[in-house]
Amino acid sequence: MSSAGQVATKSGKGKYWHQLGSDIRKHLWLYILMIPGIVYFLVFKYLPMFGIVIAFENYVPFSGILGSKWVGLYWFQFFFKSNWSLYLVNTLILSFMSIVLTFPAPIILALMLNEIRSLHYKKLTQTLLYVPHFISIVIVVSITYVIFGASGLIGRFAAQITGTKVDFLGDPKLFRWMIVGQNIWKETGWGTIIFLAALTNVDTQLYEAAMIDGANRAQRLWHITLPAIRSTIVLMLVLRMGSVLDTGYEQLILMANAKNRSVSQTLDVFVYQSGIQNSQYSYAAAVGLLKSIVSVIMVVGTNKIAHMLGEEGLY
Repeated sequence: MSSAGQVATKSGKGKYWHQLGSDIRKHLWLYILMIPGIVYFLVFKYLPMFGIVIAFENYVPFSGILGSKWVGLYWFQFFFKSNWSLYLVNTLILSFMSIVLTFPAPIILALMLNEIRSLHYKKLTQTLLYVPHFISIVIVVSITYVIFGASGLIGRFAAQITGTKVDFLGDPKLFRWMIVGQNIWKETGWGTIIFLAALTNVDTQLYEAAMIDGANRAQRLWHITLPAIRSTIVLMLVLRMGSVLDTGYEQLILMANAKNRSVSQTLDVFVYQSGIQNSQYSYAAAVGLLKSIVSVIMVVGTNKIAHMLGEEGLY
């Protein structure tokens, strides 16, 4: 590199650091507020990534990560030779149902709340809708057993109508619907927050102009409201695709029984059973790493499709 090029590079770097320092001084408190979030991600998200190494080892807790025997891709091969298709199929079906049914629910609810004109009633409704999010999944499952159990309200009502006992909690055909229903009830209200925030940015003059042109409420919703929050919907969908294989294990383990075992076994349950119950830490880490790789591919692919459709996407 010529001397002139080196001088230009140094000048550019000096200008960058000067501009960065000026920006920090200007928004000092905003950067200070970022510190707890940065520390959280460093300590609980990035530092634990070193533990991925055990997926390529025969990890023994007493030997530690550095002292355990290196086995390479053994656990990945072992997984693909096992009955992994059952876990994958159950995971994909439950995730597909969750995306189709659970993802649109907050959007629909946010649009309905946005149509409420009474501010007092709107805030009261929002508060009541947020409450289920803070209820433990153990309590949610307990409520489900009380309502849909054989001696529960719905269970007894269904038995009186059909004349036979309806096993809502043991029927494999109903198991996935019960899981999705619990998630919708628990998280839909909380999920409306970001969409309601996006709706506040819609220009009210557009509604007024549409009303003058004779557009009814449904037409205003379709041609003004939805296009205004479309970028937010696409962004949330891209983020949702990153957890397409995440079904959780607490809820599924609590809801599982001998009758619905064939549909309640997912990859998350498998990782829990292998890693915690059977102490096969390396095996569980290998499966978890495979899930993470698929999640990254889904996010990148969905984001690419969003760009092709003219949306901003995640990045």
